[in-house]
Amino acid sequence: MPHGQKQHELHPDVDQDLQAQIEALSLSDADEEASSSSTTVENTLSSKPKEGSSGQKKEGASASKAHPEAELLLTTSLGKKVSELVKYLSIKYTTKDRVTEEEIKKNVIKEFKNYYPMIFRNACECMEVVFGIEVKEVDPISHSYVLIKMLDLTYDGRCHNEQGLPQTGLLILILGLVFMEGNCASEEKVWEILRMIGVYAEKKDFIYGDPKKLITEVFVQEKYLEYQLVPNSNPARYEFKWGPRAYAETSKMKVLQFFSKVSGSSPTAFVSLYKEALKDEEEKAKLALANVNAAPVTKAKSSSDSCPSDK
Repeated sequence: MPHGQKQHELHPDVDQDLQAQIEALSLSDADEEASSSSTTVENTLSSKPKEGSSGQKKEGASASKAHPEAELLLTTSLGKKVSELVKYLSIKYTTKDRVTEEEIKKNVIKEFKNYYPMIFRNACECMEVVFGIEVKEVDPISHSYVLIKMLDLTYDGRCHNEQGLPQTGLLILILGLVFMEGNCASEEKVWEILRMIGVYAEKKDFIYGDPKKLITEVFVQEKYLEYQLVPNSNPARYEFKWGPRAYAETSKMKVLQFFSKVSGSSPTAFVSLYKEALKDEEEKAKLALANVNAAPVTKAKSSSDSCPSDK
């Protein structure tokens, strides 16, 4: 165990929540159907096979029939390694340490080194979807990585979590759902999607703490989400929209690119969403240009002011 890791070990019950996420994300085959709207979010919860031909799939199917117990044992062991690596990377994020391939193989993968590419790929995908953290390679020679928040978001929610775990993944998931639901998602739809990964409004979660409070209060207070009463609804119903901080820090295109990547698709595959995201990019570019053009006027005005410079 690397120096300094012991004091950052995660609560044992985190295993249960991580395993629920990993079962939905990794080591499973999913139907590669074309999808749109919030179905895209649902598809991100199941990984798609990216390697192997149809012949290889048939061969694998035959092997699984011949040796079901051996395959089950291997899959279970690899799943545990994915979970262990996710926890290891989470600790590296909290300590802001770089991590190398050699270090991962030595401390986590061990006897499963032949399966390193698959374990590492699934763990990175889990880090992105569950925690909203990207494992970014910074040195292709030594294969060293840094862990950074995704989509340019500046908040990770660690201060609201007993384990100090980043909660950006849940925020990204909801931002994506809101966008794909026409920029407004009902509270019922949000919880329907979250139940797919074992996150419930009434149940304490070791990764996300109190999910309902996190979503309806913390994310709202941080101005990433707006939580509004649906007009004239009886009984009262609520809906979510993007907050001003979400619009300021990220974009619809970045969110669409993220979900497209995780679901194994291309952003252009979702025609209406892609057009809307492009329009959003154009509007932001025009606003940025307008601010640049206005800058000299602001400087000229401040130069005639008698107040001293802040420099």
